[in-house]
Amino acid sequence: MNYLFRRKSLYMPSPAGIILAYLALILWTVVVLLPIYWLVVTSLKLPIQVAEGPFYIPFVDFEPTLNSWKYVLVGDLSNDTLRTYANTLIVAPTSALLALLLGTAAAYALVRFDYQPRLGAVLSFIGCLILTIIAIILGTPWQVAIAAGLAIFIIIIFTIGRRFKRALGNEDIAFWMISQRMLPPIAVVIPIYVLFQQLNMLDTHAALIITYVAANLPIVIWLMRDYFRTIPIELEECAAIDGASRYRIFWSIVLPLAAPGLVATFLFVLVFTWNEYLLALFLSGAKVQTLPYVISSQNATRGPQWWDMSVLILIMIIPVIVMAIALERYIARGLLVGAVKG
Repeated sequence: MNYLFRRKSLYMPSPAGIILAYLALILWTVVVLLPIYWLVVTSLKLPIQVAEGPFYIPFVDFEPTLNSWKYVLVGDLSNDTLRTYANTLIVAPTSALLALLLGTAAAYALVRFDYQPRLGAVLSFIGCLILTIIAIILGTPWQVAIAAGLAIFIIIIFTIGRRFKRALGNEDIAFWMISQRMLPPIAVVIPIYVLFQQLNMLDTHAALIITYVAANLPIVIWLMRDYFRTIPIELEECAAIDGASRYRIFWSIVLPLAAPGLVATFLFVLVFTWNEYLLALFLSGAKVQTLPYVISSQNATRGPQWWDMSVLILIMIIPVIVMAIALERYIARGLLVGAVKG
């Protein structure tokens, strides 16, 4: 009995500890994979088999069939499925890439540069932006409203801007950015809808992409900011001494070292945009509906047709799973964050 609970070394648990660890891992694997197994099994059933269940084991409890897959992919629902799947493939990766591009640049700037914007200037810009949005909502052409807002802001800066004394720091800017993620989407979805309505951009890919980029930019900045902090600044200083420009340092040194963080952040944002429903519900119509919208609408209009919904859900999650498996080696490198090989 002592052998079962005796540790072989500081880094090697006892045999009993190894057994308990594997049991916990097996239990957690079952918890994670059981919903996916349920989806796969349900997609292979006939409606009567779903209603009269429980049938869980193919070829034992029931005879598998591809009727639901045919209905979704080549049957009456095929046109909606292909159209919404194409919309999701356009909107989600595009918005995730744009958010990653803009957020990475902003995160690097917050880590390596010192910003001290005047609080009065920031408040003046926000006030001019609010006035511009109100003017657009009231019917003013957006070109005129934007030009007027910029003109007012420039006048304020060049007249009373010198009287603004209090300044903000990088930490204040970062906190303000992540605070935007704390705001529930339902609180801003109506103003966003009205804004795109006035711009005649409802039911367009551009409206969804712009909104998703704005919604996910804070989380990209927050994650990449923490990652850039782990990269030794001495590497950049050595490159600068050798004559490399700031842009060369960023593209040739910083980004390759930050590849695991970029991949992990991209997957986070991609999952958020891939599964997003509320904004798609308000901003999309018949042309740019996404898969979450179709799944929910099928449930609302036809009732809980689990055999069809299971096929749609599997079609929706398979690309993300495949991408995560393909990029797993880059994510694993995140365990070596900040390591420098001499």
